[in-house]
Amino acid sequence: MNQRTLLITLTGPDRPGVTSRLFSVLAGFPVVVADIEQVVIRGRLTLGVLVAYAGDTPTGTGSTIGALWTTVERAAEDMGLQVELSTGSDPQEKRRRGRLHVTVLGSPLQPAAMAGIAGRIAAAGANIDRIERLSNYPVTCIELAVSGADPDTLRAELAIEAHVQQVDVAVQRTGLHRRAKRLIVMDVDSTLIQAEVIELLAAHAGCLEEVARVTEEAMRGELDFAESLRRRVALLEGLPQEIFEKVRKELVLTPGARTLVRTLKRLDYRFAIVSGGFTQLTDALVDDLGIDYSAANTLEVVDGVLTGRVVGEIVDRPGKARALERFARQAGIPISQTVAIGDGANDLDMIAAAGLGIAFNAKPVVRQAADTAVNVPYLDSILYLLGIPRAEVEAADAEDGVIVAER
Repeated sequence: MNQRTLLITLTGPDRPGVTSRLFSVLAGFPVVVADIEQVVIRGRLTLGVLVAYAGDTPTGTGSTIGALWTTVERAAEDMGLQVELSTGSDPQEKRRRGRLHVTVLGSPLQPAAMAGIAGRIAAAGANIDRIERLSNYPVTCIELAVSGADPDTLRAELAIEAHVQQVDVAVQRTGLHRRAKRLIVMDVDSTLIQAEVIELLAAHAGCLEEVARVTEEAMRGELDFAESLRRRVALLEGLPQEIFEKVRKELVLTPGARTLVRTLKRLDYRFAIVSGGFTQLTDALVDDLGIDYSAANTLEVVDGVLTGRVVGEIVDRPGKARALERFARQAGIPISQTVAIGDGANDLDMIAAAGLGIAFNAKPVVRQAADTAVNVPYLDSILYLLGIPRAEVEAADAEDGVIVAER
C-alpha cells in the first residue's frame, strides 16, 4: 500500500489543551501518528505533528484528507494559532546516514558562532534535524541533532570553526551508546582541582620555580613523566609530613566539580580519579566527594620527614590507562562505556583508551588527540556532552535540598 504523510505545524501563544485538541481532531480520521515535536520558547509554541495515511485515500476538497485539512485549520483558528500543512510521500522520511549529536558551548555564545557552525554543517551536505538548549549559564550550551554527515569529516571541519569562533564543539554519534557511559575517570591536578599539588608542596620547600619548569615540560610531553616526577620529588626532601595537612587546606576544586560528581553519582555512575600526584592528598578528595576509585603516587616518609622518593609503582601515562582498565573491571563496565578527562600529556593513553576522551582546558597535544575538548572553566559542562541538561540537574538538587555555592 502506498503511504503518504501530512505535516501539521501549529505556531502561536502557548496555552493548556492545544496538544489535546489537535489529537482529538486527528482521532476522527484514518491516519496514524508518525512523528511529533513540540517546543515552547518564552511562551511561544511550535508544535509539529506528522501523520501517515494510505496513498489511495482521496485528497481533494471533498475528500477524507481534505476534510481533515479543513477541520485542523478551523481548530487552529479557534485556538488563536497559525497552521501550516504540507503533504509528502515517505512516512519514514528517508532515513539518513550519520546521525550525530553536535554540542556547542560558548561563554557567551555569539550569533556569528552559530552561523559558522551551521554553515559548516550545511557545507558538509548534512542537515540539522533538531536544536535544543541544554544550558544558559554559566555557559550557553546548544545541542544539534544532525543527519547525513560523516562524523570524522564533520568533527574536523567543526574543530576549525570552533577555533575561529572561540567556542567548544563536540561531535558524537547518536544512539544508545551515548547514554551508556557509566564510569568517569578524571585527572586531578589542573582538572578536578585548580593547581598542581607538587607545586604547592614545592612552594613550602622553596623550590617552586624549578619544579614548575619541570612540570610544564612534562605536561607538554617534552619530558618523560616518571623521570620528571623523580626529579621534582627529590627537591622535596626534608619537608615534614605535617606539610600535607597545610596543603590539603590549600586545595581548591575546579568550579562545577561538586555538581559534576554529585549529579553523576545520583545517576548511578561510578567515579574515579587517577593522578600523578600523591595519595597523601588525593585520599582527602576521595573522602570529601565520595569518589569510588582512585590511583596516585605515594611519597615516602621516614621518621616524619619526606625522603625525596616515591614508594611503589609510579602512576604515569601508561599507568593511568592501566588504572582506567582496572577500575572498569572492578565496576563490571566495558571500556566502551568509560569517559576519561584530563589536561596533560600523561593523560593521553587513558583518553585514547576510553569510550569518550575529553580534553579539559588542556595542552594542544591533548586537545588534538581527544574526542572533544572543553575550554570553559566549568567542570560540570561535561554533563552536557552526556546529554544531561542543566534544568534537570537543578531540579534534582532542589528536590534533594542541595544548596549550590560553587561559583
